[in-house]
Amino acid sequence: MTETITLTASAAEAVRGLLQQRQVEDHALRVFIQGGGCSGFQYGMALEPSPRENDFVLEQHGVRVVVDEVSMGYLRGANIDYVNDVMASGFKIDNPNASSACGCGHSFRTDGQDAPEHAHGAGCGC
Repeated sequence: MTETITLTASAAEAVRGLLQQRQVEDHALRVFIQGGGCSGFQYGMALEPSPRENDFVLEQHGVRVVVDEVSMGYLRGANIDYVNDVMASGFKIDNPNASSACGCGHSFRTDGQDAPEHAHGAGCGC
């Protein structure tokens, strides 16, 4: 399993579009997990101006991605894609650490792991 996460070219293009639309081209995409959702964990993303101390910082397809230490433990090896088809459009995370996921894919569970203490969240809405 890879020691990092992967951002596909289509996901990077979508992030660059968001950065341009919001006029914050110098920001990074923060990817994180938090407790919540119907399966125990849920994914989160935000645009941030700079990494925090102890963040993992990745540069892929011209997009800077930052992940906190705790979240990286749950996201290691994940692939982040952007899909746009007749059924849905949005970011999709394929996470090899997830032992199960809810129907909408926004919430997941891992074998034998509880939500991190810093994580607080609500249901995923599916």
